Amino acid sequence: MSFELGGVEVEDMYCEAFSGLFSRILVTAVDEKRLRRAAVAATSLPCTVFGESEGGIERWVGPEETPDGRDGAVIQIWIGRAKSLRCPKCGHAWKPYRTTSGTLEFEMSKRIRQGILVVPTTRIFDVSRSESKLDMMDRVGHCGDGYEWVEERFGRSMINIPLMMGEFLIEREIGYGTGVMGGNVWFMCDSIESALEAGDRAVDALSEMEGVITSFDICSAGSKVETKFPEIGPTTNHPYCPTLRDRIPDSRVEEGVESIPEIVINGVDLETVKAAMLTAIESVAGVDGLVRVSAGNYGGKLGKYRIALKDLA
Repeated sequence: MSFELGGVEVEDMYCEAFSGLFSRILVTAVDEKRLRRAAVAATSLPCTVFGESEGGIERWVGPEETPDGRDGAVIQIWIGRAKSLRCPKCGHAWKPYRTTSGTLEFEMSKRIRQGILVVPTTRIFDVSRSESKLDMMDRVGHCGDGYEWVEERFGRSMINIPLMMGEFLIEREIGYGTGVMGGNVWFMCDSIESALEAGDRAVDALSEMEGVITSFDICSAGSKVETKFPEIGPTTNHPYCPTLRDRIPDSRVEEGVESIPEIVINGVDLETVKAAMLTAIESVAGVDGLVRVSAGNYGGKLGKYRIALKDLA
């Protein structure tokens, strides 16, 4: 069954999401080239499914929104609380890392050290709006090898790490909180071209929203919980692969659908994720070749949230 929402035919379906810990940080740099390099490098590998962290660019901001008066990017780093993956035949399970503030600190520090600190002129500020804090001295500050110091800059307590190209500044305490990961919408399309158009529209629309990221951009490889190879993490959601429609008995791809992009959404709370899903759906109204909108779920095997598409309006 289906219904109309925002001028789009939508399947009566729900998406399944789960909780996670996240931090929101503001990265600034002296120019756009350095800023984009740092923001992309720190968020380019969304790999929560491997038990590590997931990152995404929330939005780009101008100098009027940053403490140091330079252009910036708000990025989010997440660790998830998804349930374990299991082999349907032998029962072998792959389990993700523990979801704790210590794990978030460890995972976020890797992305900061290797993705941001090494880019000339970058700085990091906390924009989390949370009372729960991570002290960044041990895992980031000590990159100064004991020569780092703490000073008041821009009205904040900043760690100053001396570098061969000057300094790297990071706010000493970075906040974190609990949010919702894995909200999603699927676009059933008649071609790769229409799928890319629909996906681009949705990602562009969500880039204007505060508090959400689409860490996979347009995701071409929706996964499933059960897998024959748990040692490598989630594998392809084979019933929804158009190329398998005539090759497997359990295909769920209807005739006329040739491409199914997935937009995966993380948000600071459940209501933000719901609003983002609605925005994504409304953004694809009028896309030629869009058959209908749906969503991905795993029968309650992945997370505690079930977000019905019919409840988004």
